[in-house]
Amino acid sequence: MTDAAETRLFVATGLAGGLSVGLAPSQAHYVKTVLRLEKGDVVALFNGRDGEWLGRIDGAGKGWCSVTLFEQSRTQEPTPDLWLVFAPIKRARIDFLVEKATELGVAALHPVRTQRTMVERVNLDRLRANAIEAAEQTGRLSVPELAEPEPLARLMARWPADRRLLLCDESGAAPPIAETLAAAAPGAWAVLVGPEGGFAETELDALKKLPFVSPVGLGPRVLRADTAALASLAVLQALAGDWRAPRRR
Repeated sequence: MTDAAETRLFVATGLAGGLSVGLAPSQAHYVKTVLRLEKGDVVALFNGRDGEWLGRIDGAGKGWCSVTLFEQSRTQEPTPDLWLVFAPIKRARIDFLVEKATELGVAALHPVRTQRTMVERVNLDRLRANAIEAAEQTGRLSVPELAEPEPLARLMARWPADRRLLLCDESGAAPPIAETLAAAAPGAWAVLVGPEGGFAETELDALKKLPFVSPVGLGPRVLRADTAALASLAVLQALAGDWRAPRRR
């Protein structure tokens, strides 16, 4: 029995010392059957609001497990104010994209439909499960918000004026991403990537006219949509985001 926790689980309920928290049936199965944890073993719980709490398993059975919290191990930390706006892509790649965007610290995920978007249906439940698992494994204290898919034009029409939008421009006419970010002022950011076939010329023209949009280039090679999204997020985090802070031990 140890007070260190190697297992982290996201829960929806409030967290505080002395509370007994019931895990979801799938989590109970994972803890009991997959990890083979027992009464008295320690797990860490977080909910995106109350920091991270250590708790001891005080009982488990078929489809249920309860955990009693005894110590707050981390206070709630702010999530980088960073969004990813993306056209849905094929299943394996969109799963990968959401998982890695979560690891990179994205606070909100906005699927959008563009003129060349080929994927019609987006399984939000599956994507949220991927985001939760990534948050549990990477030590972050929040799970990204996942918006309902909507047309790109509709999202742009209500876009907050104070949030800069990096447009990943595959045309080759935009300045390099590092050059744009090196001169950028601190603030709220978002990254926009198009579908597998790229943006239509009319979409690019309309986007470039918006005052909050900064078109950027991602080098001399043509990147897949998911590669472009993750590469631009990594550069943004390195130059203007929270990659400048050390990892919490």
